[in-house]
Amino acid sequence: MIRLESVSKQHAGRILFLDASMAVFRGEKIGLVGPNGAGKSTIFRLIVGEEEPDSGGVLVEKRASIGYFSQSVGEMQGRSVLEETIAGAGEVAAVAHELHELELAMADPARHGEPGELDRLVARFGDVQHRFDELDGYGLESRARAILAGLGFAPAVIERDVGELSGGWKMRTALARILLMQPDALLLDEPTNHLDIESILWLEGFLRDFEGALVMTSHDRAFMNRLVTRIVEIDGGELASYSGDFDFYERQGVVNAQQAEAQYARQQAMLAKEEAFIARFKARASHAAQVQSRVKKLEKIEKVEPPRRRRVVTFDFPKPPRSGDDVCKLLRVDKAFGERRVHHHLDFTIRRRERWCVMGVNGAGKSTLLKLIAGETAPDAGTVAIGGSVRLGYFAQHAMELLDPTRTVIGTLEAAHPRASFGSLRMLAGAFDFSGDDVEKSVRVLSGGERARLVLAAMLFDPPNFLVLDEPTNHLDLATKDMLVGALGDFDGTMIFVSHDRSVLRGLSNRVLELGGPDGPVQYGGGYAEYVEATGYEAPGVRV
Repeated sequence: MIRLESVSKQHAGRILFLDASMAVFRGEKIGLVGPNGAGKSTIFRLIVGEEEPDSGGVLVEKRASIGYFSQSVGEMQGRSVLEETIAGAGEVAAVAHELHELELAMADPARHGEPGELDRLVARFGDVQHRFDELDGYGLESRARAILAGLGFAPAVIERDVGELSGGWKMRTALARILLMQPDALLLDEPTNHLDIESILWLEGFLRDFEGALVMTSHDRAFMNRLVTRIVEIDGGELASYSGDFDFYERQGVVNAQQAEAQYARQQAMLAKEEAFIARFKARASHAAQVQSRVKKLEKIEKVEPPRRRRVVTFDFPKPPRSGDDVCKLLRVDKAFGERRVHHHLDFTIRRRERWCVMGVNGAGKSTLLKLIAGETAPDAGTVAIGGSVRLGYFAQHAMELLDPTRTVIGTLEAAHPRASFGSLRMLAGAFDFSGDDVEKSVRVLSGGERARLVLAAMLFDPPNFLVLDEPTNHLDLATKDMLVGALGDFDGTMIFVSHDRSVLRGLSNRVLELGGPDGPVQYGGGYAEYVEATGYEAPGVRV
């Protein structure tokens, strides 16, 4: 259906692809992987014609429809969420518009003045109506509402002007438009970035049933593993294909790296042996023929390139000071926003070294609970008490917006830790993937993921003993996310967090608090894996 043939592409003098090729077949589900800046989004733009290759070709099957979801949604306003979703539904939306125009024309006597005009309108209406029926146009609105509900939109929000929504909800609207298209091929660039776990699980099911081709990037390991059957890796300007899911690709990558190391080591040993023989006997006439033979042999050998070694980002927490056994206690806490009551008589205690993940549907009060604990908002009634010797660190969803845009990366870390040495802060920046000149980048030009890494680096250099984290990995790439989960796994403190990433939930939690249920808050003594096993749900209301 889609083919890239010997494509080369440069951006600002930097080579992204060099004679690279790949193919996408009908019904395939492909995960596109590679480090930040490798060119994943560029491949999408090449396929849809937003960019042209410097050489080579991009071929798309004739009349194949392509749905492309990117992280740039453009301007949205003046239409309801439902109308905006339907407007992007491709041919069926255009046919619906023509059908509506024809209905108006047939109802307007002024349009019937010319002989045969009404007959022409009626005939055209019949053709358009037939095509509309073929495209299941009469089910369009109900399908749009079902998709929007799956992506977490409340019925009242569906009727609101999309221009009133936050950036994250506009992204969901843009995703709904693409899904409603039902194209022959879906190109999805980080579709889960602004979704909660319930919406991610719904999208997972939708894409599993999607019969067209799917090419996607995602920083959600579980999402990739559940969907893709092939991985295409961008590495050093080349495209390499691996049959299987993301976990298989990672395992195969380790095997390939070991084989490349072994092949390189074997050749280096052989070359060293031959060169030693030549150096030892080149001055002896009796060995001249043998020396010349080996020199010619070495000249003909195709040298194995030293394997590219991927930089593995690591970070080890300094040991935080010990807190008291009772870290935080909420007693009969009430919290409401206008008429909406979020928490009522909430009793909840967090003890030292517990790692609570908070589950609950949208509006259940997950972020509000973290704000109450962090002191960012006050309860309407009841008490929130922080225990003795507790030093709290809070990562909020809006934390990136609080960074000073005039500072550099290293300047931000120096401001947060004025007594730390410059060298130790450079090492900290490197651990969070700010290497070389990246530390001199202005905060103003950082991406969402880079800002999240910077906030986390500043917080965790001198770690608190109680971490309150609201979606800490939302904008992080897989490598940084794995590093953070590994480091937090060794964290010798207490934690409460909200996350939509099942790998993070499984890797970090040893307790689960579920909010918003009919029986009020429910506590589970094990972690997320035990919660799933005990309840049969991956999220409240969503069965495994």
